[in-house]
Amino acid sequence: MDLHFDDGLARAYISGLQRARVLTEHWVSHQVYCPNCGSPQITRYGNNNPVGDFHCPVCNEDYELKSQRTRFGAKVVDGAYRAMVERLGSSTNPNLFLLNYNPRSLSVTNLLIVPKHFFTVNIIEVRPPLPPTARRAGWIGCRILLEGIPLAGRIAIIRDGVVQPKSDVLAKWQHTLFLRAQRDAQAKGWLLHVMRGVERLGKRQFSLDELYRFESELASAYPGNQHIRAKIRQKLQVLRDNGYLEFLGRGTYRLIASAV
Repeated sequence: MDLHFDDGLARAYISGLQRARVLTEHWVSHQVYCPNCGSPQITRYGNNNPVGDFHCPVCNEDYELKSQRTRFGAKVVDGAYRAMVERLGSSTNPNLFLLNYNPRSLSVTNLLIVPKHFFTVNIIEVRPPLPPTARRAGWIGCRILLEGIPLAGRIAIIRDGVVQPKSDVLAKWQHTLFLRAQRDAQAKGWLLHVMRGVERLGKRQFSLDELYRFESELASAYPGNQHIRAKIRQKLQVLRDNGYLEFLGRGTYRLIASAV
């Protein structure tokens, strides 16, 4: 994988944003493989396609690209809030590429893929409407809260200028595909909360009692549920049954190696 952009493509553009868009989109369409099926290339859609920016010609997965010079923080600015929420409930919601680049060396420094099955309404933050003086007065945008996505849903393809093994990327993607079977949004939200709790413990092997430390946090997130500990145990069983965790007995669990 060549991490450098083809600078000659953007010489006709004066705007820095236009140059960055042309360079990054061209690079993705020529260098990035499909994280779902491993197809060596993905295809760019035409401009302003409502489904996404790229699609895989083999497995038909859709991808949206966000790129910027600096690392992405806890929040990523996205488009219209209502359209985003509606898209989450459909099959057309794309996976998300997050790309960082170095404007001096004209090269990619980081590339993450966030699979679409990690997106829920809980991680979409509504932005204030644009003021009356704005060109699109009243328009309401949104932000994606990356901090609400487990690390297992932020898969590095390139990290600090180093290309990660393709086999590792594909394995990590496949390891969480069971989330797509969770049709109930709240059920998926519970799974993601428990997955984040497991990751925040910071170790591969943990006990049920250790995970209970997030009980009050979950009670705040789901105020209508009066059986938080039982729900935690239920979601651990789902994660175990889908090969994300291994149950060792006596209330002890272990993360499967390919989950991290």
